[in-house]
Amino acid sequence: VLAELIEKFVSHLSECQTDCYFSMGNYKAMDVDVKKENLSSVQQLGIEMTVRYGKYLNLLKGDAENGLCFVLMNCEKFLKQQQRTVVSSLCCLQEHYAGYDWFASSIFLIMSGDREKTLMFLQQFSCLLVSAFLWLPRLHLSMHLPVTTVEYGIHPVYFCSAHYIEMLLKAELPLVCSAFHMSGFTPSQICLQWITQCFWNYMDWSEICHYIAICIFLGPDYQIYMCISVFRHLQQDILKHTEA
Repeated sequence: VLAELIEKFVSHLSECQTDCYFSMGNYKAMDVDVKKENLSSVQQLGIEMTVRYGKYLNLLKGDAENGLCFVLMNCEKFLKQQQRTVVSSLCCLQEHYAGYDWFASSIFLIMSGDREKTLMFLQQFSCLLVSAFLWLPRLHLSMHLPVTTVEYGIHPVYFCSAHYIEMLLKAELPLVCSAFHMSGFTPSQICLQWITQCFWNYMDWSEICHYIAICIFLGPDYQIYMCISVFRHLQQDILKHTEA
């Protein structure tokens, strides 16, 4: 039901010019000989984890590994059309996105391993503003960002979402804010980790689905409210650890 709902919602928005923040471009999926060996060791490990988790949730069957490889490799090729060339020694500014694509993997699971549906969804989703915040590889070396922003290697999720999370945390949960300050950590560090991983390893699968759906339906600012609500939920634990 969720797969059908987000599919129809995103399809409808991507057809409306006023809702399209980015250009979708023309890309036809390539069913080349997709082999896991063509991917980096980080991606290979991520694929193994995703498939294992998908089978544990009874969402994936049979040859899901090849399907996920197909999705990830095509996403990389598709997004490359909208990237600029930057010469830098920073590992986060190399041609390939340094981490694993947890968002695309989450959509693959929501679509029950249907690679064509997943890729079609991601292509349509990529023209919406919310894709910049939910799907981190979307803006990797992106031509949609100013050159100086790209060269610094700092993702907009950090200087937009994480910045507002810290501002709201100060106003809404001052004790949690102080606890972070005393620990020497910043709330934005942990939030960036949560957001990058789509809350994998932090929330149950149904909650991960709710997070993705809420941000798609209600807008990217709900990413901020979601993190604040998690801090509110964890407040007593955070304060207890601070005292200890």
